[in-house]
Amino acid sequence: MVLRPIPKTVVSGIIIYLVICIGAYLTWKASTILIRFHLFFQIVGHIIGLLIWFITLASVYYLLEVYSATTTSWENWKSFLLEQLGSRTMQYNLEYITAVSVFYIINYIHTIREKENEKTHLAIANNEMRLSLLKSQINPHFLFNTLNSISTLMTADKTRARQMMTMLSDVLRYALDSNSVREVPLIDELNFIRNYINIQQVRFGHRLAYQEDIDQQCMKLRIPPMVLQPLVENSVKHGITPKEEGGKITLLIKRQNGQADFEVSDDGVGLTGKDEFESSNSGVGLINSDKRLQNMYGRDSKINIAAGSEGFTVHFSIPMSDG
Repeated sequence: MVLRPIPKTVVSGIIIYLVICIGAYLTWKASTILIRFHLFFQIVGHIIGLLIWFITLASVYYLLEVYSATTTSWENWKSFLLEQLGSRTMQYNLEYITAVSVFYIINYIHTIREKENEKTHLAIANNEMRLSLLKSQINPHFLFNTLNSISTLMTADKTRARQMMTMLSDVLRYALDSNSVREVPLIDELNFIRNYINIQQVRFGHRLAYQEDIDQQCMKLRIPPMVLQPLVENSVKHGITPKEEGGKITLLIKRQNGQADFEVSDDGVGLTGKDEFESSNSGVGLINSDKRLQNMYGRDSKINIAAGSEGFTVHFSIPMSDG
């Protein structure tokens, strides 16, 4: 059996294919370097690249098609290149243009994704910063008043002082532990509010009353941590504190039309100074709570505020699954 020699066309095709692959790889590498420079230098670099690519590929064709058939010389090679430059320039440079185009398309997509990821990371960082700011509503004034009350009780009622220290510890622990979670069980939030109120009642005494009216169907609900505290603090600061005889804060949670309705109300003096409220600690807390609720549950969860001479009411709703 006699093996036929591999046809010249097949060998030439393989050589040209390898040259194109190597050239495309080098073009890609060169593009990764050029893209770091100004657009003008990129254009100049790719013009030079096109020239090198043309000379290289045309020279390969020259060696494969002309060298074996005729006597080659420097002059013949130059004549061949000049002939190809006029008639087949685009054919020779097509692979280079394709490689560069694909590189810039992929780089553009990568840049867009990086910008989107950067925006996402910035948004997350911004939300975390706002959340940290919100949780700082356990503010120095509250801590100072609480510690002052504990100091006073240490001589008058040590048992109550220890109880107050325990409640303060629970409040601070909840604020720290909930920093890394998106939602918490409603019962945890309620226990936090109860501790907060109990601490405030040491300061206000009989002037501060607190009542809960909670639908048991809502007890399995999960809500953003510390979303209720600014609402309760607002009632304490702007409703109960200015009123000489004090008043009562009521927390109402009920299920209605597939939603959990939250309402914090008081029978205090109401909103007497809007500008003062908006710049206050509790005012900022309400604004942040409103943004968090809308970001998590949509615009239907926007906080609604009603204030008048007979008290202050804050209301919002969040979706509640049938399960």
